[in-house]
Amino acid sequence: MPTLRLALSQVNPSVGDLAGNADLVRSWTRQAADAGAQLVLFPEMMLTGYPVEDLVFRRSFVAASRAALERLAADLAADGLGEVPVVVGYLDADGPPQVSGDAEPGHGARNAAALLHRGTVAARYFKHHLPNYGVFDEDRYFIPGDTLTVVRIAGVDVALTICEDLWQAGGPFAAAREAGVGLVVNINGSPYELNKDDIRLPLVRRRAAEANATIAYVNMIGGQDELVFEGDSMIVSADGELLTRAPQFVEHLLVHDVDLPAATEPPATGTAAGLRVVRGTVDGVPPAPSGPAAVGGLIEPVADEAEVWQALVLGLRDYVNKNRFPSVVLGLSGGIDSAVVAALAVDALGGDRVVGVSLPSQHSSEHSREDAADLAKRTGLDYRVEPIQPMVDAFLANLSLSGVAVENLQARVRGVILMALSNQEGHLVLTTGNKSELAVGYSTLYGDSVGGFNPIKDVWKTLVWRLAKWRNADAARRGETPPIPENSIGKPPSAELSPGQLDSDSLPDYDVLDPILIGYVDGDLGRDGLVESGHDPAVVDKVLRLVDTAEYKRRQSAPGAKISMKAFGRDRRLPITNRWREKG
Repeated sequence: MPTLRLALSQVNPSVGDLAGNADLVRSWTRQAADAGAQLVLFPEMMLTGYPVEDLVFRRSFVAASRAALERLAADLAADGLGEVPVVVGYLDADGPPQVSGDAEPGHGARNAAALLHRGTVAARYFKHHLPNYGVFDEDRYFIPGDTLTVVRIAGVDVALTICEDLWQAGGPFAAAREAGVGLVVNINGSPYELNKDDIRLPLVRRRAAEANATIAYVNMIGGQDELVFEGDSMIVSADGELLTRAPQFVEHLLVHDVDLPAATEPPATGTAAGLRVVRGTVDGVPPAPSGPAAVGGLIEPVADEAEVWQALVLGLRDYVNKNRFPSVVLGLSGGIDSAVVAALAVDALGGDRVVGVSLPSQHSSEHSREDAADLAKRTGLDYRVEPIQPMVDAFLANLSLSGVAVENLQARVRGVILMALSNQEGHLVLTTGNKSELAVGYSTLYGDSVGGFNPIKDVWKTLVWRLAKWRNADAARRGETPPIPENSIGKPPSAELSPGQLDSDSLPDYDVLDPILIGYVDGDLGRDGLVESGHDPAVVDKVLRLVDTAEYKRRQSAPGAKISMKAFGRDRRLPITNRWREKG
């Protein structure tokens, strides 16, 4: 039984950076080759980054991707790495874009994988199953492939597949079984959701059984706008044994020796499970190194709060760095939301790249001011105080406002100050509204909603508290100063825009509110379903009314890292002008 040393390159590409992504492939292939790898794998759309969205429709971009692939193959050979087979994802096309007037049926843009060897593209594979749900719109962009590519490498038949091919039964994995392959490579751009790692391993095991073959699953890491990719690359044997698993949220080279069945039949084309099977052979692959076997190890998934925290930190860091912002600025109210965002920002960027601004009004309590200053001291961020009351008074001297209008004015003055600091000093403004507030519309447009990125946009209020407690406990465990003041965690939430104001004055307690919101937003339950789940009908009616009438606000909200099964924005797309209401 041949042994193949696999190297799964769990790396962080950037969308559109063809040269930079190619350099990643070259440097990580060098590391893999130095470790004796006989086959090196990179994620889905590695060369272009993922998802490229409507860049697919630019013929110049498609041409650049194809040229970058050819150039990469030549560069790997020039680097002395030509003998090592490398699988890399890229954007291809075999016809005009489907949106163009000269589109050809069955031809167009392709989500593709290429096997590079000896300076050339030795094999190509086009993704068969195209996801069209949640954050995915691949039916909009790509034409599905109808061929399974099988390449004989060091005496083992290896099938190439891409991401969604794994998530659907039948198709390439069924064809791989009929084709008698020993290894199925699956390259991925699979976005993070909480507990997705618990779903992924059983899924890979099912596909391994379906293909009767070992599966090498490699996933990218990094943030791309709202999406976060957590890695979690792994190898699973044909009988379902987890052989090795990479850590989440970090770049990692997973090198592991796998015993695989030797190919016996001569390579031949044919059909299997409705797909045409195209076979090839790669000669001259370096032999498996002598000495101890390469063992990639098994990394156990972390607790939910740790997982979410890492996802939010990575999403924020990459949004800031990939868009080349030098620093961030946010308002520090002394409350739990801004405290958690500040702690995330410091973890992501360091205290020297985070500016926290206290913006007190006449309604800001002394303890809130003290809590904001305490957080700044704990985290080491750049702390400033900019009282807003003189500016609010100037507006009120020229406008006749009362009630909610005065409350919103305070929020908008704060937004103006933060945006002014952004313009003057180049910071990215972070907004701090949680998912519960966004759901029910508890934000002021052009006020506390102002900003370029919201790290907790997809975090329910009850989870915000859990994250704060986990982060403090984690700091204490490591002998560090907990970043979030206990007062910020323990005190009742309030916007402090009027005397004695509390969130509970107009909203149910968050322990009551969040389960209703999760059922309605994440689970698409209607009113009857929520009531049948045990929620008070009157509370359900109030909450649903708030959610439905706040769609125009959410449409204008800043992007933020997706961590749930249904985030506002890419996942949940409802019309703003919409008269449908759940009957109550």
